[in-house]
Amino acid sequence: MDLLKSLVVWLTGVIFIILFFPLTFLVWLITIPADRNRIITHRILTWQSWLLARIVPIWKINIKGRKKALTEGPFVIISNHQSILDILLINSLCLNYKWVSKIENMNVPFMGWYLRMADYLTVDRGNKDSKELMMIKALECLKNGISVMMFPEGTRSVNLEIGFFKRGAFQLALDAGVPILPILLDGSGGVLPKHGLIFSTGHKVRIEVFDPVAPESFGTDNPDILSVKFSNFMKERLTTWRTEKH
Repeated sequence: MDLLKSLVVWLTGVIFIILFFPLTFLVWLITIPADRNRIITHRILTWQSWLLARIVPIWKINIKGRKKALTEGPFVIISNHQSILDILLINSLCLNYKWVSKIENMNVPFMGWYLRMADYLTVDRGNKDSKELMMIKALECLKNGISVMMFPEGTRSVNLEIGFFKRGAFQLALDAGVPILPILLDGSGGVLPKHGLIFSTGHKVRIEVFDPVAPESFGTDNPDILSVKFSNFMKERLTTWRTEKH
């Protein structure tokens, strides 16, 4: 049954992209002169994500706290990472930000094209110069009032637990003097785990946007200590969620 539903989901996704990519490309082309920050293109992509997340019949999505992200920003937005579906799910919140993506995604058909059209940030994780350039561009985004979205784990979890948080997002928040906005999600890894192709149905996906944490509440100017603080907070909340189910 999961195999059959997976075929339907993949087919739905392909049809969705075929239908909407020309529209996205046209909007991008028309708005290039006026939309220097590609905000319109980003909004088109988030709206498409919102629509796709709701027409795919494989999950129930529970979202809490979205309005907390609509307060005065910008933010460095962080989230744990269980599945490639997390990109779709976080986009479906329809917030204003620039993604930070691994550079390998630029070579993926459609995904890479969307990354270029929305002018998202990319990083070669094994290249120091690339990391420094990404941080400079991310700082510029924050100065222009645009939030930056990052997965501090840097990769998807293989066991649905929260892994080690790298320091980059926290160094960025310290350098820019902006709040950190934590987003916690659970259930997406059960739907489509890392390296998986078969969708598992009947899962509940839970997403919560927590209160932004202002720089004066960081309690440290060390990005490594700050990363551990946020990692521990999100691990504790995830444990609480899963305990509540039993």
